[in-house]
Amino acid sequence: MDSTINEKIIDETKYWMERAVIGLNLCPFASTVHVKNQIRYVISDAATHESLLKDFMQELEMLAEIPAEKVETVLLIHPHVLTDFIEYNDFLDVVDAALEDMDLEGELQVAGFHPQWQFAETQPDDIENYTNRSPYPMLHILREASVLQAVSAFPEADKIFEKNIETLRKLGHSGWSDLGLDKGVLRQKNK
Repeated sequence: MDSTINEKIIDETKYWMERAVIGLNLCPFASTVHVKNQIRYVISDAATHESLLKDFMQELEMLAEIPAEKVETVLLIHPHVLTDFIEYNDFLDVVDAALEDMDLEGELQVAGFHPQWQFAETQPDDIENYTNRSPYPMLHILREASVLQAVSAFPEADKIFEKNIETLRKLGHSGWSDLGLDKGVLRQKNK
């Protein structure tokens, strides 16, 4: 893939990270790793599920071997495959199986983000879905020990999801759009 296109995808992802994930405090743990430059942004050129799985497994191996001080977490962005949310959601089972097959369950975990993310029992345009909406489909690989450490240090970590829904309901669709997080706006910002 063209390096200019990859840079644009990473820039849009960082913009989303700064404006939504950190800016709205959807993940209170993201700011520290962002500021310390410990997030690895990887663009997968995969066009098939199989090639994405291969890329995913390489990133699992890398993260399991490298010290957390260098890379705390990985965003594996895959703009050419699993663009349909239902396919993406089904692929998360494959991701979980790969973690288990590689004996990394309990060491690493994956959080899902997708431009069409939809929680069960919601409508496609319900604002609470935006807690997991990203500019591109991606698999967020996290160190489980770091997640547990962050959660234990954060008061009422179990209420983060509920707080996020409340934040987005107050913000509403127009507020989300005002942040410049709509796909068309993101593209305009990077021209």
